[in-house]
Formats: sequence, C-alpha cells, structure tokens
Amino acid sequence: MLTSQRKSLILARLQRDGRVLAKDIALELAVSEDTIRRDMRDMAAAGLLSRVHGGALPVSPDLPDFSTRKSFANAEKRALAASAVALIQPQQMIFLDGGTTNAEIARLLPQNFGLTVVTHSPTIAIELEGRSDIEVIVIGGRLYRHSMVAVGAIASEAISRLRPDLFFMGATALHLQFGATTGDAEEAAIKRLIASVSAETWLCLTENKLDMLSPCQIVPLSGLSGVIMSAEINEERRKPYGATGVKLIPS
Repeated sequence: MLTSQRKSLILARLQRDGRVLAKDIALELAVSEDTIRRDMRDMAAAGLLSRVHGGALPVSPDLPDFSTRKSFANAEKRALAASAVALIQPQQMIFLDGGTTNAEIARLLPQNFGLTVVTHSPTIAIELEGRSDIEVIVIGGRLYRHSMVAVGAIASEAISRLRPDLFFMGATALHLQFGATTGDAEEAAIKRLIASVSAETWLCLTENKLDMLSPCQIVPLSGLSGVIMSAEINEERRKPYGATGVKLIPS
C-alpha cells in the first residue's frame, strides 16, 4: 500500500473512531508499527493529527478570533449558559473565564443574589457594567488577545489569593483521555490555577469541541466538577463524560 493510502486510512479511522492505535493499523495493513509511527509523525508535522503514546488523536481546528466566534452557535451557547446559571446560589463568588459562552452566562446572572463575579476577561467585565447588584472584580495582567483574557505573573498572583465557589471554565476541546485542553500554554496555566483555587469547576461545551484535542492540557476530566453540553449531542457521546444534556433555547 502506498504511503498516501496509509495516511488516508489513518485519517478515516480517526474520523470514525476518534482515535487510532499504531499497533491496530499496523496489524490491519500488515506493516510494521515503525512504518505507521513514521506516517503519524509526518501527519502530525503537517497538522493533520495529534500524536499521543501508542497512536494518534484528532486535532481540534484553529478557533477564529474572538469577534468572529461571537456569532457562532448562539442558541446552543444560550442553552448551556442557562443551565450553568441554575447552579449559582446567593452570596457566592463566581469566577467567569473568557469566551463567548461565558459572556452568555454573564448576561443571564440572576438579579439581586448578592453575587461577586471575578473575571480576567475585559469583555466579560463589560457585560456586567450595568449590574449594580453585582460586585465585579477584574484581574489584570498581560492581555492574551485571541481569548481576550489576562495571563502571566500579575494575573496569577491575584488569582492565587481568591477562593471562588464556582469557576465556569472555557476550553477549546474536551477528550476522555486528556481532559480539557486549549491552544496556548500560558492561558492553560491560568485556567488550571483558577480551577485549583475554586470549590467547583464547570465546563460548558459546544458540540464542535467534543472528542477533540488541543496542544495544552488544562485539567483532566477528573478535575472538572461537571460538564454541560447540548442534549442534541448523541447520548452515547455524552455519557462517558457524565455530562448534563440541556435542550436548546429557541432563538
């Protein structure tokens, strides 16, 4: 079999199964595992897959910039946000990560709950500008423009002194084996720190991010208190994540 044919088969298996093992492909094609590993190395260098021990996983697609993402999957994001807001109790401190789904959470926060909302995202803070019933704490630092969040030592120092009740995390991908991931190591470190100081960490996930993998791990699946995703996603895909399936809110 030609190299191009082997690579096409590997991609087809990734699309079908969500992961491939080098030994399984080698056995199926009657070639050595070294041959398949070499194919996978070449494919990883070309950005076609993500290599892991023993095999490969799909690569999550590059996310468009923040302003473009605001127009994507709005009904799904509103449904996820409504389910997230139902977890909030009066007088709690809530940490809102950056991201367009968390912006929907900010818009839906209950009135007169005596909430304190902490965020390292200026766009989230702006959503709360008119909410005099909410105490807003904005974390500063170096602005990571792709996600519109503060990162770095200044942000880390301020976050480390807080103890939020709930952290609503954003991520670019979620995978059973590797957990929540994102594309930037410094952003992943900040998210991991927030999760470590928070009593609970919840992830609202749109379908395009499920069973995918980005380069930098935030936390393993066990590091999340829960995952919220659309009930439109097949239950067989949701069940391994222990996810709460929520129905979409009509536009």
